Order: sequence, then C-alpha cells, then structure tokens
Amino acid sequence: MNKKYFFFDIDGTLTNNTTKQIIPSALTTLKLLEDSGHFICIATGRAHYKARTFMESVHIKNMVCCGGGGLVLNNELIINTPLDLTAAKTLITQAKQLGIGYLLALDDSIACYGEDDLFRNQVGERQEDTTYIIDEQFDYTSVKQIYKIYLSISAADEHKLTLIHTLGHLRFVNAYLIFQYDAKDKGIISMMNHLQADIKDVVVFGDDYNDLVMFKKDWYCIAMGNACDALKEKADYITDTNIEDGIQKACIHHNWIPK
Repeated sequence: MNKKYFFFDIDGTLTNNTTKQIIPSALTTLKLLEDSGHFICIATGRAHYKARTFMESVHIKNMVCCGGGGLVLNNELIINTPLDLTAAKTLITQAKQLGIGYLLALDDSIACYGEDDLFRNQVGERQEDTTYIIDEQFDYTSVKQIYKIYLSISAADEHKLTLIHTLGHLRFVNAYLIFQYDAKDKGIISMMNHLQADIKDVVVFGDDYNDLVMFKKDWYCIAMGNACDALKEKADYITDTNIEDGIQKACIHHNWIPK
C-alpha cells in the first residue's frame, strides 16, 4: 500500500454547513482510511481550543490548527506559534492611531484582552463565544505573546491600514479583521517533517477561499463539489458536494477505500 497523508478542512468539507455536524459518510470514510493504514489529519484555521472538541468527537488524533501555526500529533499539542511580536505591536499601534478598536488573544482560550471597549462600541460582539477582559491598565506593548488580533475596521476602510499585509489576516464578517496565521500549507509541511514523510504523499480536501493556500502543486488537491470556483480551478480532482458524500466518493474513486 502507498500510504497517504490526508488533511481535511472542517466547515463545508467534513461538516454540513447547515447542521454543523460531520457528514455520516465522511465519518465512516475517516475510519476506513485509518484502518487501511493512512494518516488522517484535520487542517483548520480554528484555534486549538476551538477545534479540539470537534477533533475528539470524530476520533481524529492529528490536527493542523491555528491557520497552520498549531500542530497536534497523537492528541498532543506539540506546536502553537504566536504571531511575530514586533509586527503585531506595530500593527496595533497604527490601529490605535487610526481610532480602530482592538482585541487580543494572548493564549489558547476564548479570552480576549483590551484597554477599553472601543472594539465592541464600534462593531458589537464578536461572532463567536468570547470572554472580554477589559482593563484600562492593560498595556499591549508589554505582553510577551499574541496569537490573534481583532481590529474593528470594515472592508471598505481597510486600505487605511497600511500595515495590513505585515501579518496574515482573514475577514469572515464585514465589520472586523482577524490577524492570525493563514498558512495551512506551512502547517502541513511542518507536520510532514515531524512524520519524516514525503510531501508528495499528501492529499488535501477543501471547499472555500481560506483553503486556497493549501492547494499546492507539491501534493494532490481535491475540491468539494460545493467549493468556490477559485478552489476548483486549482484542484487536481473535483468530487461531489460534501452532503452528497463527496469525500467518500473521492476516496472510492482513487481506491483509497473499498467500494
């Protein structure tokens, strides 16, 4: 058997976007792949604490998380890399000068820190569970590590932030930007280096724009039928939609699991 190393996005790939639950045929396929001797891994932009529950619920032991900055191998978090501290603090300084509210994730938890409530005053609550720790004595220049930065700047105004490209960033809602690792590909390479395995044996499954970075010519890329057109254009193979058992069908087509 030619062992493959499978990396699966979560939302829209493994899970149904409506129910937020894993597709039953996908769960069966994961088990069959592992039983056949293949390596199974999640590849997600979610923080470790946020993705861990899902990982364990589907009985997967390995994960590239935090947008590529975190690695879980055999259920152990072995890497969780913070943002470049100098670049992060410089970006926050510019944001403050522009009157943009900020929140910082300083650890692997739902806590977000700030010196005032400007972020929420400008854009409201974040779109996920958050514990807000607001302290007027908080000094971002003295923190030792920053994992994520949230800035209350709209898509229309982000050109004002001239340092925007100094750190990886994503926009899931119009109201604010998230600065975090956006390097699933580097996370996959790091995982393969830990495993001392050849990257040509990597297979990735994805569906959305944030998966574009991991669709590389170095390995085999499969787009779901419900994927964005940009991802399909980069794919080596396009399967059916996730809810139409696309993962299972792709693995049967490539003889990775039995019919």
